[in-house]
Amino acid sequence: MNPTVILTCGAIVLCLSFGARAGMGLYLQPLSLEYGWGREIFSLAMALQNLIWGLLGPFAGGLADRYGAGRVVAIAGAFYVLGLIGMGIVETPILMYVNSGFLIGLGLAGTSFAIVFAVIGRVTPPERRSTALGIATAAGSFGQFALLPVTQFLISRYDWHVALFAMAGITALIIPLSIAMAGRPAVHAGPAQSIAGSLREAIGERGFHLLSWGYFVCGFHIAMLTVHLPSFVTDQGLGPEHGMIALALIGLFNIVGSFGAGWLGGRFSKKYLLSAIYAIRVVLISLLVFLPLTPVNLYLFACGIGLLWLGTVPLTNGLVAQIFGLRYAAMLASIVFLAHQMGSFVGVWLAGYLYDTTGSYTGAFLVSMGLGLFAALINLPVNEKPLAERRAAAAVA
Repeated sequence: MNPTVILTCGAIVLCLSFGARAGMGLYLQPLSLEYGWGREIFSLAMALQNLIWGLLGPFAGGLADRYGAGRVVAIAGAFYVLGLIGMGIVETPILMYVNSGFLIGLGLAGTSFAIVFAVIGRVTPPERRSTALGIATAAGSFGQFALLPVTQFLISRYDWHVALFAMAGITALIIPLSIAMAGRPAVHAGPAQSIAGSLREAIGERGFHLLSWGYFVCGFHIAMLTVHLPSFVTDQGLGPEHGMIALALIGLFNIVGSFGAGWLGGRFSKKYLLSAIYAIRVVLISLLVFLPLTPVNLYLFACGIGLLWLGTVPLTNGLVAQIFGLRYAAMLASIVFLAHQMGSFVGVWLAGYLYDTTGSYTGAFLVSMGLGLFAALINLPVNEKPLAERRAAAAVA
């Protein structure tokens, strides 16, 4: 199929998948208030969602590499829809964990970056690959910008149940779009290699572990802010519309930031760009914590963090493909992404736990700042040179 069609359909899949997920934080207060739950129950459900997403991602990636991404995306899209519908009718914490945790987590595992990026990467020449991944990442951000106001409108105009049913209908569009990814083109995929050999090679490479730890921090930051920023905003005396606008601004500015990160990644060192993103995040989070929260300060923070929000995605996935090749790119990127989702689990749960025990999000923000400094440093030793070139150089020597 035409690479442009594949890129377009993959971008729309990411737009829908991440657009529906980005609004999860808007359900925290109305759902918890209706059932009399503390914030930790909702936080644990979201944490489980992120963990299931990460744990099942490598299996979904391996199936996509072996049998084609189209089937995986279609099946995962169906689970995503069922999870959203189920979340709209939950009445107990167990059902909340099953639907919003397991089913939506399973849906995200097969409809997110690693699998879609692998398909796009295989049909895109190396010199244009980083830019193409940036475009696809930007589409996920556009989904956040476009669907967040829709979610907030439906919650305010009707209720959170109706909002979830409507999101399920919108997300169902993923299933027909998966047809564009039905093939498993081998263009630019590199030499043949077994799954076991690819895994051994990755595990033995230090950069694979360093990228995973950096991605852990990224997941901590993004998941914590996605779920808890709206409630943090209202706790500080602003209205719920301010939190929605802030998340929408993050999505809007990340359209620019994601594309920019992909474009820059094709021209400059990806590891240094990653380090800079994590360091600047620390500065921005510190401003949110230590300055009085006004609408202006909140929106400035949202614009700044939005420029960096998913900029790590094309850079990290690009490095995985650059170092290890594209034959098992979906599986290897999904394994690295598991670390991201472990960070998401910790970030979402810890913020809810600390809020319920201390009455404040300050502790969670301080932890996120410390982790940001750690990630800025740990990306620096990554060796960006492809393993194939290293082996060739060693053979000649």
